[in-house]
This record gives sequence, structure tokens and C-alpha cells, in this order.
Amino acid sequence: MGALRAQGIHSILTTFTDLHGVPKGKLVPLEALPDAVATGAGFAGPSIWGTGLPRMGARGEYFGRVVPESLRPLPFMPGVAHAVCDGFAGGEPLDTCSRQLLKHQLNRLRERGWTFHVGIEPEFFLMKQDPQGRWGVADAQDQLDKPSYDLKAIHRNFGFLDDMRRHLSALGFELQQMDHEDAIGQYEINYRHDEALAAADRYQLFKLTAHAVAQQHGATFSCMPKPLAGAPGSGLHFHVSLTDAQGRPVMADPAGALGLSTAGHQFAAGLIHHADALAALCAPTVNSYKRLASSASASGTTWSPVWKTVGDNNRTCLVRTVAGRIEWRLPDPSCNVYAALAATLAAGLDGIDRELPAPDACDEDLYQRQASGQPMPPHLPRDLHDALAALRSDAILCDDIGTAFCEQFLKLKQAEWDAYAQQVSDWELKSYADGF
Repeated sequence: MGALRAQGIHSILTTFTDLHGVPKGKLVPLEALPDAVATGAGFAGPSIWGTGLPRMGARGEYFGRVVPESLRPLPFMPGVAHAVCDGFAGGEPLDTCSRQLLKHQLNRLRERGWTFHVGIEPEFFLMKQDPQGRWGVADAQDQLDKPSYDLKAIHRNFGFLDDMRRHLSALGFELQQMDHEDAIGQYEINYRHDEALAAADRYQLFKLTAHAVAQQHGATFSCMPKPLAGAPGSGLHFHVSLTDAQGRPVMADPAGALGLSTAGHQFAAGLIHHADALAALCAPTVNSYKRLASSASASGTTWSPVWKTVGDNNRTCLVRTVAGRIEWRLPDPSCNVYAALAATLAAGLDGIDRELPAPDACDEDLYQRQASGQPMPPHLPRDLHDALAALRSDAILCDDIGTAFCEQFLKLKQAEWDAYAQQVSDWELKSYADGF
């Protein structure tokens, strides 16, 4: 505490992640930090999405135990340090806490002497609402038909980007690049990969920072996967790899097909085998399936990975192999990153454990194949309803991830789908109101 006090820290922002992947928490005085580490900051359990905790009794309280090594002064909140918390209830790790979920999977991996490395690629939109409450991109001049790498937009939004650079660098991120992506109002900021748990924690801190900085610049940092019809959506691609106890790659083999070892092919096979169920956790919103559609793009390009295939440096495939690692292209930024990573690892390990055969490699542009009218590979679920049904029926994956979490997830997401299904859209009114 002395070091934090010497830096002018008076409060700790204790944060956890709810089932929807949203950072939540509270401010506690620095003097309360020892108790927050030993026992945890207390929260009313039923007030948090997806805990499944009761309104009374020993397990009615959610305790977020501070992970001491996560403490970082927040450059955009003077006097406040950020802390990551693990979820506990009744003195035991909470089985519906997504961070505990990922830790459980990593413990399984540690028994093999392996380490899971992940590089996360955040794509996002800068948006705002007009006086009538309608959403649009924050930069009204961002209107190019093909806006990728637009330097004029970077110049106009340099204040936001440079504040992100300053704050992320102060928080220990090793930044690699920032660019304007393929839709108007869309950006990507890349930083160095890490061990999986640290990578997930870092991404949540990235979101916390981006929300604050965007607000300071009169915009909204949006993780909505597909806010604009006719334009590409945002992905949250995972670059994944495994190393053994000696630091040697487990999934890479320069002499192997696609640069993968036998274990690498089996890991990819596990992802393909469980892809429909994984869609529910990696693409968990109604809007996610507007991104996961083989639709035309105003820019003339779409990167949507809708077919369950594996290909070498092939961005039209669900699994892209590159430099001896696997890029898992299904996740989008609306996911709970801890749950999505836990499920990804569980599916890949299932492929290894059951020695699933390597999927056939795809060496063609699947969008060109579709345009030619040829038969296509199997398609991902076309909506959240079908993805939830796939997760519900995938007993292996649910058991590996954790049945308590999956039960809560399916309950909340089914309610989300049901609410959406009862809505009447503008498109329906325009198409049907006077059409019969």
C-alpha cells in the first residue's frame, strides 16, 4: 500500500466481469485494500448478471477478491488504481464467475505442462447519438466507400487515438499498431500477445480505458458487432498457440501441413467440431449474426468467417493458420472474453484428447466459390437461437466449461432472443404494412 500511496493513490477501482462480459465494480478506499485481497469487496449477488446467487444466506453475497499483481494506477482517473477481482461466494470460488471459468481451464492445461498464449485483436466503432436518439458514427466526415487505412480520419480523430496511446502505454500495454478499419467509424488497436489469463484481463482494461477516453472526446466506444448494415462488422480475433514446459511450440511444425503439428491439427479439428456451440459464447448477441452473414459490403470486401473451414492465411475461413499458430476468427467484441477463451481452449483440448482427424484444408476464396454457385462447406448457425440450441446439446463442451455457468448463460441469452423475437422492426413495417 505504501507504494500506491506514494503515487498519490487514494482509492481502488475493484472490477469484475459479469456474464455479458461487461466490467463492473466499485471504488474502495486504499485503506480497505488488505481486506479486499483477503476476503473481497462485497456486492449483492443477485444484482449481478449471471451469478445465480440467492437473495439471502451465506451465498447471497458476491465477493470480488483483488488480484494484487493486477493493481495499476489509472491515468484517466487520477488518484485511483485499477484491480482485477476473482468471484467468490460462501468462501469458495464462484462457478459462475467467468474468470474462474478460464482459470479452471488453464489449471487443466497446466497439468500437461502447457501454457496457452493469446493475441487479441480489438476492433470497434466510434459512435454517437443525435438529438433524436439515433445512432451513427461519431465522425460525420468519415464517408469513404473503402475506408481502410484512411489517414484523413486518423488525423481528425488523432486526439482520441493519442490519448489511447498514452494511457495504454502507461498501463503497460506494448502497442503494435492503430488503424482505420474497413467500415466507416471503425478502428483497430493491436498490442502484444500474452498468457491467456493476462490477455483476458488486459482486454477488459482496454475496454475500460476506451470507454473513458471515447467519452472524453464526445463519442461512444462501441463493441456492437454490426452497427451498420452494408458494412463489415467488428471481430475480436484470437491468435492462439500452446507451448510445453520447455517453451517449445506444441501446435506448430514448419514441416507440417499448414505449418501445424499433429496436435495443432487436432486443436483446429476441435474448434470446427464444436463451432456451432462455440458460436453462442463467442458471438453471444442477436446482432452478432448480422456480422456472421455472407452479405455484400459497401467497401467491396467482407471478412465474415461463416463457413466451418481451415485454411493457410485464408481470411475467408473460420480457422486461419499463420506462422504456426491458429487465428480463431469467430469471436466478436460483444463476447465475455474469459468465457470465450475458456470455451475455445476446452474445444481445442477435446480435439487433442479425442485425436480428431485434421479438417480438409481450404485453399480458395470461399466468397468467390459462393458466387460461382458451387456447393459450400457447412455454415455456422445463422442466428442466436440456433447457436444456443447447439450449445445446449453439446454435452461435452458444457461439461468441460462448467454446467453452472452454461445454465446461467443459456437462461439469460434465451430471454434475450425471446425479447428480440417479439420486436417489430422498421424493415417489417416497410415490407408488410400495406403489402397484401
